[in-house]
Amino acid sequence: MTVEELATDVKSATAARRRRPAVAVVALLAVAVPVVMVLAVAVGQIALTPAEVVDAAWRALTGTAGSTDATRLADTVVGQLRAPRVLLGFCVGAILAASGAALQAVVRNDLADPYLLGITSGASLGAAAVIALGVGALAGTLSTSGGAFVGALLALVVVLVLVGPRRRLGSGRLVLAGLAVGYALSAVTNLVVVLSDNRDAIRAITFWMLGSLGQASWTDLPLVALALVTTVGILTVWGRRLDAIGLGDDVARSLGSDPDRLRRNVAIVTAVAIAAAVAVSGSIGFVGLVVPHLARGLVGATHRLLLPTSALLGGLLLVAADTLARTVLAPREIPLGILTALLGTPLLLLLIARRSRDA
Repeated sequence: MTVEELATDVKSATAARRRRPAVAVVALLAVAVPVVMVLAVAVGQIALTPAEVVDAAWRALTGTAGSTDATRLADTVVGQLRAPRVLLGFCVGAILAASGAALQAVVRNDLADPYLLGITSGASLGAAAVIALGVGALAGTLSTSGGAFVGALLALVVVLVLVGPRRRLGSGRLVLAGLAVGYALSAVTNLVVVLSDNRDAIRAITFWMLGSLGQASWTDLPLVALALVTTVGILTVWGRRLDAIGLGDDVARSLGSDPDRLRRNVAIVTAVAIAAAVAVSGSIGFVGLVVPHLARGLVGATHRLLLPTSALLGGLLLVAADTLARTVLAPREIPLGILTALLGTPLLLLLIARRSRDA
């Protein structure tokens, strides 16, 4: 065996040893998901035990009706109120966290988050138009979430038009286009609110913009779940390319990857997923910004492990945050975006302090 072959074997063995703890972390988070979900469904004004939650879920899956008043009440609470909310919250948190990790790689900016592309502003404008201007009545059956989804996709189209289909899509161009579109659409949304004479509409728009899962339903879940599985799957397949582009465009090109095409593709994939998430939850900040940093501390910067870890961790944290949002001041509900900002700010400051010590 030559010296080069021996060095290669040593590097491979070292990488394998480093990968084992990371894989164990991913497995532990995956195991924690059903546990946290059951506990979240159990907590509320009507308290249930984990066993009652599992029994109600089993009856729903098998089509069996509860035989007592207590079991029928549990079936209603679990099946109609809390289970769709918890599942939707996990999907939204996972989409935001995984998208944030991918966007931070392609723009090479640790402060990038899923709302960098102006998607939230477009969704807010679409929701505001449906609520305040009666666009839903004109369009037939267009709901608030449907208007938000359409608005988010239109924002993506505007961003892609601004960056140009054939030009080099540098990280700076993408960031500037997203910020410009976001600020412009936010201004239009605020104008809609100011010009509206309907106080109920203003209150509904404001609450939607602050983020909430209070309107979660089973009908919203399939699209968001499909967006989650598709997005995390595609981004994980692109993991090696994301690793390369994180080292610089020149490095990515030397390894056979087209950074401009990858940047555009990641922007499109994440934007569509974020649009689906924001359409049902409103604006929820800090999840896509903070969670990828926490995930890197657990499994490192290799995206094939970072992306699923971010998704699992983001989903778990948003489920926990939503549980607090609906229980801390019950029967009143704290807007989820406010709570994630209150929880995310100390975490972000802690990460900044840790980096300052390491520097």
